[in-house]
Amino acid sequence: MGAVVVWWQTSRTQRHLGNEFENNGQDFGAVLTELPFVFLAGAVVPAVVWGLGAWLLRRRRRPQSSQFHA
Repeated sequence: MGAVVVWWQTSRTQRHLGNEFENNGQDFGAVLTELPFVFLAGAVVPAVVWGLGAWLLRRRRRPQSSQFHA
């Protein structure tokens, strides 16, 4: 949801959605082409960051099997 809010607030999106006098210059093609990518980025990026963090934490906590303790 955060990715959609950030995308909606950008000046480029506002320009395409008719932030001018009497909605001159509206281009809903920008919504149809960009919004799916925004949804995808909003879902994939946090999952990848979480997965990378979990992998790094698990790798860091794993005991060293090559060292023998007497």
